[in-house]
Amino acid sequence: MRMLPAVDQDEVDQADVGALVRRALAEDVGPGDVTTEATVTPGRMAVARITQKAPGVVYGLDVAAEVFRAVEPGVLLTQTGPEGVWRENGPVLEVTGSAAGLLVAERTALNFLQQLSGVATLTARCVRAVAGTHARILDTRKTVPGLRRLQKRAVLAGGGVNHRIGLFDAILIKENHAAMAGGVGEAVRRAHHHAPHLPLEVECETLAEVDEALAAGAAVGIVPRLLLDNMPPAELRAAVERVAGRAELEASGGFTLETIREVAETGVDFISVGALTHSAPALDLSLLLEPLP
Repeated sequence: MRMLPAVDQDEVDQADVGALVRRALAEDVGPGDVTTEATVTPGRMAVARITQKAPGVVYGLDVAAEVFRAVEPGVLLTQTGPEGVWRENGPVLEVTGSAAGLLVAERTALNFLQQLSGVATLTARCVRAVAGTHARILDTRKTVPGLRRLQKRAVLAGGGVNHRIGLFDAILIKENHAAMAGGVGEAVRRAHHHAPHLPLEVECETLAEVDEALAAGAAVGIVPRLLLDNMPPAELRAAVERVAGRAELEASGGFTLETIREVAETGVDFISVGALTHSAPALDLSLLLEPLP
């Protein structure tokens, strides 16, 4: 089976990011930042320094920069730390501009940067947890609405692999699809006939369903990827032995950093982790403002 498509960096283009940033700023700023208007002298200049305060992988500097530019197009931005690299802490970004503009942009820029860095960091932790095994870490469609492509970019920055982007670029037959089609075999036949050019995956909850999915694929001349859903490690190991390299195997089922190593050691090819994008803790980043003369 072909690899499922990864997020193309160019697909998250400036227009998409710009529209997302404008919506986020409108939500936060509304008709104006009354605190800044009341306390900051117009025309006062400052430099904002963003610092990483906890171990992890920073990601999303382009989005943060877009926030500052949307508020004040003339800001000067200087990257002061690495992106997409694990490190303990340190400076990340300096932004020079009007104090008022920097304060208006501060929270929205940090919200994007902390969320995306959190995704990259949790992904990196999972990748580290399975190091030395055959397994690769996959994301899912369990993303924050509107942030999917950015979150999937963050997964790549953390060393993970992208699953399908949405419902349009790969076929994943789950138990409800099979039930509505009249069984796994019929669902596979219909799906392959409908879109023979797309990667096809079949969810299996038992070893019997593994056999059924492989037989269904063979009947139409394809080898689907098998999604082994909620199988305990012993059953995953049995599935790996049963399939014997005839198909790619993906394990899924609410795995954590404490359990993912055991899953990886069963020999599966992929482990999908919804928590990468729906439950990643934000990476701790701070912004301090220094007035300029």
